[in-house]
Amino acid sequence: MQTGILFGLTAIVSLVPAIALTWRRQFACNAAFWTVFALACIGPASAVAVRSQNAWQGDFSTSIWVTIAATMALFLVFSILVKSVWRLAPLLSGYMLILAILGFAWQHAPHQAVPGADNASLLILHIAFAVTTYGLATLAAIAAWAAFLQERALKRKDRAPLGGVLPSVTDCDRLVLRFLWVGEGVLGLGLVTGIVLNAAAGNPLLTADHKTVFTIASFVAIGLLLFAQVKHGLRGRKAARIVLLAYLLLTLGYPGVKFVTDVLLG
Repeated sequence: MQTGILFGLTAIVSLVPAIALTWRRQFACNAAFWTVFALACIGPASAVAVRSQNAWQGDFSTSIWVTIAATMALFLVFSILVKSVWRLAPLLSGYMLILAILGFAWQHAPHQAVPGADNASLLILHIAFAVTTYGLATLAAIAAWAAFLQERALKRKDRAPLGGVLPSVTDCDRLVLRFLWVGEGVLGLGLVTGIVLNAAAGNPLLTADHKTVFTIASFVAIGLLLFAQVKHGLRGRKAARIVLLAYLLLTLGYPGVKFVTDVLLG
């Protein structure tokens, strides 16, 4: 337990340099950026590794650390592939710190090892799809939030938020769609692997629990948004609201359920 607390504190501290760097003036995508965000990814990943030494843990705190590590890793990958992604860093780093504090606050919650399955490799793949989906949805929500802030500043004729570091509204819309297209595909694969796992265990293909309901609802919401964008060019604040709704549904289905079972009812 003391080791878990130590690595939890280390994970929180690892996020501080990213915040300090991105919220200062003349923030740029340079060597310092890659260094601090690599550190911000390694810290939470180390906390996950310590908590899951013997078996994969499904408790609320571990889910938070996994979310942070996966989101930071995806952020680094997309920052390499898409030039404007790094500009989301100020909003992302602040949000990750809030999540880290929440994860550390409930370190005491009992660990819950995920039960094994007959097809362990498929279970690992299912977990990977779920984690990747939530990381992509987090990035899409951050981009939608940035678009909301930028559009509001334009309408009010205020200064650009965060010193103009954030991507333009057009770039934010493009990033949201890019994250959602990939996320929708990965989420679909996650649903398929979940169905296969249920079938292999002799359970109903789709169980009517909160996680399944919220996951399917978010899949539908994202699909409708992508359809509306292709068909009607839905963008800006209206699209941002739908993205944030889908993210809320995924949050309720993933860490939300764990928070209720591990913290409120545990």
